Amino acid sequence: MPICPECESALDFDEEDVDEGDVVVCDECGTEFEIVATDPLELSKVEEDYEDEDEEPKDEDEE
Repeated sequence: MPICPECESALDFDEEDVDEGDVVVCDECGTEFEIVATDPLELSKVEEDYEDEDEEPKDEDEE
């Protein structure tokens, strides 16, 4: 079972059930991680201004 890099708690997902680009959340500390590699498993902390792929990009030039 994968371990949260932030709080070192066990992350509740099976490494074989995720793909690159998936986002997982630590149940203990609430930190979001993106799966950047699956073999070996590599997680990257999602920044607060992270936009989901399904969301439309914000147009900052609009007033």
